[in-house]
Amino acid sequence: MGSLPYLVEDCQGVLQLYSDGSIFRLHDIDFKIRVHDDGSVVWKDCRFDKSHNLSLRLYKPSSSTISQKLPVVIFLHGGGFCVGSRTWPNCHNCCLRLSSALQALVVAPDYRLAPEHRLPAAMDDAFSALKWLQAQALSQNPDPWLDKGVDFDRVFVMGDSSGGNIAHHLAVHLGSGSPELGPLRVRGYVLMAPFFGGTVRTKSEAGGPPEELLNLDILDRFWRLSIPLGDTADHPFANPFGPFSPNLEAVGLEPVLVIVGGSEILRDRVEDYARRLKELGKRIDYVEFEGQQHGFFTNKPYSELSNRVVQIIRSFMGMN
Repeated sequence: MGSLPYLVEDCQGVLQLYSDGSIFRLHDIDFKIRVHDDGSVVWKDCRFDKSHNLSLRLYKPSSSTISQKLPVVIFLHGGGFCVGSRTWPNCHNCCLRLSSALQALVVAPDYRLAPEHRLPAAMDDAFSALKWLQAQALSQNPDPWLDKGVDFDRVFVMGDSSGGNIAHHLAVHLGSGSPELGPLRVRGYVLMAPFFGGTVRTKSEAGGPPEELLNLDILDRFWRLSIPLGDTADHPFANPFGPFSPNLEAVGLEPVLVIVGGSEILRDRVEDYARRLKELGKRIDYVEFEGQQHGFFTNKPYSELSNRVVQIIRSFMGMN
């Protein structure tokens, strides 16, 4: 008689991988996060990829306070490529806040998760969401929310944590002017504490203060579960400046805004990313919030501190 399957990887009970390859996902999660829906934004879900059964959520102000067309913000949720969804209350609250405060149409797509679907599945799905939006812009019979009043010439891609990693790869893939998305035009990228990795520990990883939501064990587990089998955290999907990553010097990038908390485990790696891009002559704004930990904006988007984050994002969009 064979032995019973045993637990190999455990992501805080939300995702569990067993020795026989079976996977358990917890769907009834007690988030203890109240949805902040004050009626200033309306939202609905749309299927954008039937082949992979993927949906996105559209948000728009219920009554716009501006006369111009609404810019588009693509919001890519976090979760280490292994957990997370547009339906989770932290993501939902974040998108409600962004749509209202930025007076924007927010598009929040889901993407396939690891380990069932290892990278680059998440990057591919994010690109598919952009292609869906392009098809809507070109259609003679688009979704009514995308028919009028939307400025497809002013698209911004925003990603939180692993979503920030995806945003980086979209920026590199699409290049300057995002010509393959016409009439869509991506004007800039906002990376919120992008989830990058590497085999050599940074100072903040090796000796940084403990965080409520993240630690090294969690980071390493996410990489083991998400990168292609047999690879390390120096894979180009994880480490944009690793030994096997493409040289970005000749790559045309739209402006990038990088935001990180000063007390994040990821802080040094994110700062290094921004510094290296700036040294390559890229248009980079780096903003660090002293003492803040991972998820300080996405988990509390209506806080006083998040008001400052929104102002920075609004200013970045206005200049680009």
